[in-house]
Amino acid sequence: MNTHPLVKLARNTIDAYVKTGKTISIPSYLTDEMKGMAGVFVSIKKHGDLRGCIGTFSPTQPNIAAEVIQNAISAATRDPRFPPVTPEELDSLDISVDVLTEPEKIASPDELDPKRYGVIVTKGWKKGLLLPDIEGVDTVEEQIYIAKRKAGISPDEEVELQRFEVKRYK
Repeated sequence: MNTHPLVKLARNTIDAYVKTGKTISIPSYLTDEMKGMAGVFVSIKKHGDLRGCIGTFSPTQPNIAAEVIQNAISAATRDPRFPPVTPEELDSLDISVDVLTEPEKIASPDELDPKRYGVIVTKGWKKGLLLPDIEGVDTVEEQIYIAKRKAGISPDEEVELQRFEVKRYK
């Protein structure tokens, strides 16, 4: 099976950081995709269960390659829901990379589809994001509820909604 260059970059980053504590350099050769700028999420699963997921809503780095490197390290070592990945786990991890489109404001939940769109909920300075096409999230209501919970927003509070699409690489 041919691994996508973004997934390979995320894996190489995680392997190097977990084993040595060092951040790899941005590759000298960048695919066209790696040269652009976008928000990126790196998700790590172990035996089908989430093991870490960190990302950026919009670009914080000069290119997607740098965004993947930063978020891969964070997903492996700084997701507050999980202990840092250990060297013994590396071979049992599945990694995916989601590249986000620019979020767009929407007027109502009717413009969402949990399989196609991710959602960003905002209330004041609180912001929560949920990626699209998450196993077990089948309705817009569930999607918004989880995003609100992640942001620390109560379920009955009104929020500003944005949606985005992703290109998911496994």
